[in-house]
Amino acid sequence: MTTAYALINGSMIQGSQDQQVKPNTTILINEQGRIEQVGRSDELEVPAHYQIIDLANRYVMPGLINAHVHLFSDGKPFSVSASESTLKFAYKHILDTPFGKSLLKKRMKRNALNALHAGVTTMRSVGEFFYTDVALRNEIQAKQFVGPNLLVSGFFLSVTGGHGAPFLALEGDSPWEARKNVRLNVRHGVDLIKICVTGGVTDAKRVGEAGQLQMTVEEVTAICEEAHKIGLRVAAHVESSEGVRVALKGGVDTIEHGAEMDDEIISLYKNNPRALKGYTALIPTLQAAYPSIVLDPIISKVSPMVRENSRLVYDSMLKSVHQAVENGITMGVGTDAAMPLVTHYDLWRELEHYMKKAGLSASRVIDMVTTTNAKILGVDQVTGTLEVGKNADLIVLTQNPLEQISALSNVSLVMVNGHLIPQPSVKRVAEVDRILDSLPE
Repeated sequence: MTTAYALINGSMIQGSQDQQVKPNTTILINEQGRIEQVGRSDELEVPAHYQIIDLANRYVMPGLINAHVHLFSDGKPFSVSASESTLKFAYKHILDTPFGKSLLKKRMKRNALNALHAGVTTMRSVGEFFYTDVALRNEIQAKQFVGPNLLVSGFFLSVTGGHGAPFLALEGDSPWEARKNVRLNVRHGVDLIKICVTGGVTDAKRVGEAGQLQMTVEEVTAICEEAHKIGLRVAAHVESSEGVRVALKGGVDTIEHGAEMDDEIISLYKNNPRALKGYTALIPTLQAAYPSIVLDPIISKVSPMVRENSRLVYDSMLKSVHQAVENGITMGVGTDAAMPLVTHYDLWRELEHYMKKAGLSASRVIDMVTTTNAKILGVDQVTGTLEVGKNADLIVLTQNPLEQISALSNVSLVMVNGHLIPQPSVKRVAEVDRILDSLPE
């Protein structure tokens, strides 16, 4: 049980594309952490036992939803050029030990809380070590600590030697091996399945490998059938057009990152009979690739190969964003937080990037990061908008994000499931902020 709150006199921004600021709004939140009433402050009577918080001259809106994060790292620059033998040694003798796992869990918890204090009340974690994400989610749900709403996937599913393998992925090389890996993740309590249909930038060994096709349609289909029969969604890491085609034909529910589309791909996004809800959504991660392209490699710490792979992926991904907008394809927001120069507290930068590079309005990106993300992730019955009966997941700002999206970088109050964080404290990485603030337009 939480305290009952009355947030009075706020200017409410609802999560919808038809954004209109509603001044002098009161939101009543009951002891169960749910929104009880929403209305004009001069029309709602506040019960005597409700704690009143006056939001005069401030803006209240739904909490942010990040649909693509990894909690194992914090976004500081790092080199991915270590040899495979070095990585194997570090994995076996450091990470995969009781001490290493304890440190990993502490870091993941710290990153999740940092995101929450920055206004991210819901996160979808799409690939972690040792099911530590499942353990964190369970602790939050058991009220051992106040954290964001977590949707977790555990290990990737990949092919032998594929993206994320062997350390971050379960490997399988046939439809039945793929089904077995789904069942293993399900046994560990995941909320969704994350698969790697193509190679990725971080572990590619040559230019072009990031989008190289790895899974077959038959393997993707088997995974989706196995997940969908128990109501779990499937998220697919894909960084080439052919990879997108294979993933869509197999029935995935979200394409992570994405690539340029043709008519067949566009049609499958909008009408996908094998997807759980009959369509597939796109979750680009523009900020994860952009800095590696435009920064001096001395600053970004990436090799020429990583830089070129990032450029290829980014250019195709940005084209897919424009095509999604033009063709009415459902599109959400994810950052790939944990990747170099992508922290857990700067979700607003991804929104700003959509506005600058794809011409989207502040109203549109705010809808994407709240209402639309909630629908894509299947949690729209409980979060994503400020409506009666939904969980009190919200943020309070001193400036209007519809006028300046960077207002989201300074959250003055956070509430998650009715739990109040009155003075959010974000632990920033000064080096990363300085670099990102200097990026060219």
